[in-house]
Amino acid sequence: MLRSLKDLENYTLFATDGEVGTVVNFLMDDESWTIRYLVAEANGFSGARDVLMTPISFRAVDWATRCFHLALTRERVRLSPGIDTDLPVSRQHELEYYRYYGYPSYWGGSGVWGMGTYPALLATGRWSEEPSLLDVEPNGLSGDGHLRSAREVRGYHVEGLDDAIGHIDDFIVDDETWEVRYLVVDTSNWWFGKKVLVEPRWAIRISWADGKIYFDLSRQAIKDSPAWNAAEAVNREYEVQLYDYYGRPVYWNSGDRSAAAEPPMRSDRGRG
Repeated sequence: MLRSLKDLENYTLFATDGEVGTVVNFLMDDESWTIRYLVAEANGFSGARDVLMTPISFRAVDWATRCFHLALTRERVRLSPGIDTDLPVSRQHELEYYRYYGYPSYWGGSGVWGMGTYPALLATGRWSEEPSLLDVEPNGLSGDGHLRSAREVRGYHVEGLDDAIGHIDDFIVDDETWEVRYLVVDTSNWWFGKKVLVEPRWAIRISWADGKIYFDLSRQAIKDSPAWNAAEAVNREYEVQLYDYYGRPVYWNSGDRSAAAEPPMRSDRGRG
């Protein structure tokens, strides 16, 4: 099911033996547009700090009570490697994190989550050193950072072929794969109260330093796009209308995720 990322904020994290904390942010992969971690404000720990939780660690999700249940104890979470979530998370930090929990790394295969599509598949795997060595420089430091704060990217400006279109207000994510399926673009500077959806993989260029995402779409094309009701969940009927309107191939009929990503995107890797 597709869900608003904003709606997932303030969900409670529960370990097998009690409450862990509250979700306050998310870290997304800026290459695959996939949520890699939930940032939780830890509760009840001495010297409380923000902790990262990967969807790999989920035992169950109770959408009705807004709770993520972890297959971990509170002590296990408390002793997890410290990461400053206000700074870019390096691959070296991720290596330490994955070694600690014993999960296979998600960056070692061709799938969204390593060798598969769903994070739950990694929960039963074992840590392997081999893929990690490909992503760490000889001096032991990580290469280019690739994780972005959802809170930071929310507010980025969306630029079209002829002018600015609006700014990112939210993200629509798949609650099983944790891929970001759509950007919610607020166009209210031009059309009162209107919000539209665009696929992030349709972007032709991203300037992270300037906080701008560029699409080969005109402002008029966005204005005439299928109406979206923010109060309702995104359903397949609406998605079909959206993809038909833009003439893009749908993502759900192909095993190749890149099928919905035309034209190719260029990313300015610098951080602002």
